[in-house]
Amino acid sequence: MRLLLLILAIDQGTTGTTALLISERAEVVGRGYAEVDQHYPRGGWVEHDPRQIWRSVEDSVAKALVEAPSEDVTAIGVTNQRETVIAWDAVTNDPLAPAIVWQDARTSDRMDDFQTAPHCGMLRSITGLLPSPYFSASKFEWLLTEDPDVVAAARTGRLRLGTVDTWLVSKLSGGAHVTDATNASRTLLFDLSSGAWSMDLLGLFGVPLTALPELVPSCGADVVTGTDCPIGEGVPICGIAGDQQAALFGHLATDAGATKITYGTGCFLLQHAGEKRPIDIPGLLTTVALGFSSGMSFAYEGSVFIGGAAVQWLRDGLLIVSSAGQIEGLARSVADAGGVVFVPAFTGLGPPHWDPDARGTIWGLTQATNAGHIARATLEAIAHQVQDVLELMPTESPMLHVDGGAAANRLLLELQAEVSGQPLSRPAELEVTALGAGYLAGVGSGVWGDVSDIGELLGPRAIIEAQDREMSTDRATWHRAIERSRGWAGSKFSSERSLE
Repeated sequence: MRLLLLILAIDQGTTGTTALLISERAEVVGRGYAEVDQHYPRGGWVEHDPRQIWRSVEDSVAKALVEAPSEDVTAIGVTNQRETVIAWDAVTNDPLAPAIVWQDARTSDRMDDFQTAPHCGMLRSITGLLPSPYFSASKFEWLLTEDPDVVAAARTGRLRLGTVDTWLVSKLSGGAHVTDATNASRTLLFDLSSGAWSMDLLGLFGVPLTALPELVPSCGADVVTGTDCPIGEGVPICGIAGDQQAALFGHLATDAGATKITYGTGCFLLQHAGEKRPIDIPGLLTTVALGFSSGMSFAYEGSVFIGGAAVQWLRDGLLIVSSAGQIEGLARSVADAGGVVFVPAFTGLGPPHWDPDARGTIWGLTQATNAGHIARATLEAIAHQVQDVLELMPTESPMLHVDGGAAANRLLLELQAEVSGQPLSRPAELEVTALGAGYLAGVGSGVWGDVSDIGELLGPRAIIEAQDREMSTDRATWHRAIERSRGWAGSKFSSERSLE
C-alpha cells in the first residue's frame, strides 16, 4: 500500500511554536508545541532569544513526528509572527543580537518623527502602512546603529537581516536567505506597487540592500532543507507566509471580498482585495495577501488590540474564573449583560478610533451586577470591537471565516453573528494559521493542484447564523461607552480632572 504524502507545517508565534503534520487527505495526523519566552530588559522593550526560537521549532517538529517517520515528509511550509526582526552572521548562521519582537516600542520616539508630512504620506503611498515602531524598519535601523556586533557584521559584509520566516528558512536550509512578499510587506521597506524593496525607504532607514533577503513566492519557493534540518536533507520548503496571511489561505479565502477574523490575544481581520493594488482606506492597512512568481494578491487589514486578553484579565486580574474556558459558562448564566458595557481599552483604542489615551472602562454597574454580567459584557465587547473594524472594510462578505483560540467560545461567535448580521464559518481544526502554511507547501510541491482540491477533502464547518434581532440600540450604547472612555490618559483630560 502506498504511504500517504505528508506535509510539515511550522507556525512560529509570539508565545510558542506549533508544528502540524498534514496528510495528502488534508488531515492533521501529528502535532507538537513548544513554548517561547519573551524577555523585557527595559520598559517598552520586548525580545526573544533566536536560539530558543530555533529550539522550539526542533522540539515541536519532533513531537509532531512521533507517529510518522520524517522520511515521509514531502514538503515544508513556514508561517510566523510578523514584523519581529533578527540579525545573524552570514558565515556562521549564528544570531548576533536578541530578536526584537513586533510589540517592542524602543523606537517610538524615532517613528514620531515620521508622523507628519511629507514622510507619513510617502510611507503610506509606498508601503500601504503607517509609521509605527510596530513594523520592522525602525527595528532594523536600531540594530544597525546601536548594536556593536550588528554594526561590525555590516562593516565586513557578513550581516544578514530578516523577519522570523527568514531566520527559520536559513536554519532549515543551511543558509538560504529568503522571504516572501507577505512578510516583506510588513517591514515598512517594501513597495506594494513594484513588488520589490524600496530603495528610497532603505536609504531613509539606513538599511543595506545586501543584508536583506531575496524575495521568493509564498507558494513554490525553490529552497530545500540542509543537513542540519530535523527531518533530513533535500525536502522542499515551498510555503512561506506571515501568520495572518497564512490564516486567510488556511480558510481557502482566495476570492476578493473573502474575510477572516482571528480571535487571539488581539483580533486580526483580513479581507482579500484581489490582484490589483487597491486604494488605501483610512483606518485600515493595505498589505499583501500572497506573493506569486507572476505578481501579488492584496488584502486590507485591521486589528483589535484587546480581544482574548480581556478574558485573561477576568481570569488573572479580577480572579472571577480560574481558566479562560470557564468564561462561556459564566456568561451563559445570565440572559444578557444587565446593562453593563465593558470597553477593554487597556492600551488605548485601535481602528477606527486610534486613541492611545483611551483606557478601559466598565459602565452601567448596579448592586444587581454579578460576575456573569461582566463576563457577558466582555464577550460583547470583543464582538463590538470586531464589528467596528468590519464596518471599515469595503466589502460585506457573505460569510465571515473565524479561527484562533477564542473561536472555540460558541457564545462569542453567536454574539459576533448578532452584532454583524452575518453568518460565521468555523472549521473543525482551529490551527488555521499552521494549516495555511501547510496548504501553501502542498500546492507549491504539487501534492494538490489548487485550493479547490483541498476544499474537496475538508469536512463540514460549523455555521453560526445571525439572529433575527435588531442590534442598533446595542451598537448605539457601545458607541456612547467608547466616547466616554476616550482621552482618559490625555493631558487635557487629566488637567480638567485635577480642577474638580
